[in-house]
Amino acid sequence: MPTCQNPAATKSAASADPDLDAMSARLEAAAFGRQSPLDRTMRRLIRLSVLTALSAGEEEIRECAQDALADGVSPVLLREAVYQCIPYAGIAKTKNALRPVNEVLAAAGIALPLESQAAVTDENRFEKGLAVQKSIFGEAIDAMHASAPEGQKAIMVEHLSAFCFGDIYTRRGLDIKSRELLTFCIISALGGCEPQVKSHVQGNAAVGNEKQMLVDALETCLPLMGFPRTLNALACVNAVMPD
Repeated sequence: MPTCQNPAATKSAASADPDLDAMSARLEAAAFGRQSPLDRTMRRLIRLSVLTALSAGEEEIRECAQDALADGVSPVLLREAVYQCIPYAGIAKTKNALRPVNEVLAAAGIALPLESQAAVTDENRFEKGLAVQKSIFGEAIDAMHASAPEGQKAIMVEHLSAFCFGDIYTRRGLDIKSRELLTFCIISALGGCEPQVKSHVQGNAAVGNEKQMLVDALETCLPLMGFPRTLNALACVNAVMPD
């Protein structure tokens, strides 16, 4: 599994697989070094969130967090990129990624826990989440809520609006455009989620993320998640945002 390490970095230890290292470095150098509307910080966050979604090993996550921190990415941004995975990759994968990330932060002398970025309460999380959800996906949310079978409303209405959008999307630290771009990358990395990928391509368009930004995000993901999932996600982009 390729890591987030800067492709230009020199490894101090001799590798048992130098051919793999060379192939990986070439692909990552091309993806990481090309001019793009994505800045280095966003590329670092994309890689961290995709590694989380892919259940990468602790060493890969640790190296990714170390490289991002050395590149000037703030601790809050690192944490929020991992937290963004919770509704899509699940709590277990998120906790597994947070362990090495927190180790990196502690080793850098950063006090934990970090300041909370929560912006909702038990009383208003559904209301605020629904407002964010509708700001991205519009009146289609009302139609989805109205058509949800009675026995399925807890999943399709309550949890989706209150948890995914209320607890996560309203958080401070990352803006909506960044969160929606990370969501697109996370779901693409999971594979087999093409309907949701298309939905979040539309969501990215709604918040102002242009097509080339999504394409460049997929190029950043490519060394981590491989060609099949990258090409499937790219087909979703082209279907929703044709030239």
